[in-house]
Amino acid sequence: MDDLDNGAPAANGADTAPAAGLISQYVKDLSFENPNAPAIFQSQTQPAIDVQFNIGASQVADEVHELVLKIDVRAEVDGQVAFIVDLSFAGLFGFRNVPTDQIQPFLLGEAPRLLFPFARRVLADAVRDGGFPPLLLDPIDFGQLYLQQAAGRQPTTTEVGQA
Repeated sequence: MDDLDNGAPAANGADTAPAAGLISQYVKDLSFENPNAPAIFQSQTQPAIDVQFNIGASQVADEVHELVLKIDVRAEVDGQVAFIVDLSFAGLFGFRNVPTDQIQPFLLGEAPRLLFPFARRVLADAVRDGGFPPLLLDPIDFGQLYLQQAAGRQPTTTEVGQA
């Protein structure tokens, strides 16, 4: 039986098994605004919080893609802005022997799931450091969101990374 048939490494040491992994992660951009301080701290009203997500991916080298998880938060109290946070948290993901049609599902479903806990912490720390209670976002099922979006339309190869 040939070694290539069962997914085991080839006899000559060539690794033919598919692999995907996180190479590094980092804050690409972070902005915190507290435009109505210190007056906003006098309010006892809970702020209304609007959170928006966007995911973008691009190929940066052979077998290496960057995924950027963008989180925009706007909190308002009685029509006044309490705070605004814009966070772009990114990760570099490496792929080896992964079929091209499997890269997009990984980048838009699994990769954001891996980055989210770290982005969530950066966001919570920024809000806390701005003088507010930490904002702890609920977990998000990026895989399910990707499947819902994929069921709604068939993406083309030029749309890879835009969710």
